[in-house]
Amino acid sequence: MSDTTDSQDRLQYEPDADHAFPDGPVNEVLERIDADAEVTAYLEAQNVNPVSRMGYNDHGTKHVDIVRGAALRLYDLLKSGGVEFNGALEQGLEEADEAVIIALAATLHDIGHVVHRHDHSYYSIPLAADILDRFLGELDRYDTAESVRIKGEVLHAILCHHSTETPLTEEAGVVRLADALDMERGRSRIPYERGRRGINTLSSQAIRRVSLCPGEETAVMIEIEMTDAVGVYQVDELLKHKLHDSRLEEYVKIVAINTRGGENELVERIEM
Repeated sequence: MSDTTDSQDRLQYEPDADHAFPDGPVNEVLERIDADAEVTAYLEAQNVNPVSRMGYNDHGTKHVDIVRGAALRLYDLLKSGGVEFNGALEQGLEEADEAVIIALAATLHDIGHVVHRHDHSYYSIPLAADILDRFLGELDRYDTAESVRIKGEVLHAILCHHSTETPLTEEAGVVRLADALDMERGRSRIPYERGRRGINTLSSQAIRRVSLCPGEETAVMIEIEMTDAVGVYQVDELLKHKLHDSRLEEYVKIVAINTRGGENELVERIEM
């Protein structure tokens, strides 16, 4: 398993740490959006349809916290590895705006669940657009033209977080892949029927830990620690699927490690 420390390789973003990108703007955005009453209300309300009414797994505040932390951590590793991003660049925006796009898209990617679970990424677009019009307008950093371009990039990333649409930017690819990383025990993005011991349930429970760290041959290594080989099903059906056509395939390596439950003894290492 990776020998990096827990604080380094977990799916977390630390605003006060040193980063491979200009982090001032995104840190301000994170502070503001976490204090935004409307956004908070959406993150709480968006769990009702998928969880309370349909019996799916969590898609609320906790999921968003995990996805956003994973997205910014993934972005930081990619930048450290020299990966270039095209979204903000091609819109004439600054490098610092790449992280802003990622953070906003990760925060708002699932708000369409307040309408319905099915096709929620499409429902998220008009809801997020209204929030972004207000939120970006309150920031001194952006004029009207820049706000329009930021909004467009955020909405593109939101739309493409599901596999139906293909990301056209690396920023969108980061959000897409980060969404799949919320897969530790019981938190899989693959829906399952509670109480049944089907492959989805068993494989979900087998994922002990998900880590992000620098790779030896790639900018990023995603390390999946499992307590049973059945967990590979989660990696194949979800993570590899999201990585495909994300624009990040050549920069990310997935390693699944099967360990004996409770003994932390390496049994099998599967590279994908």
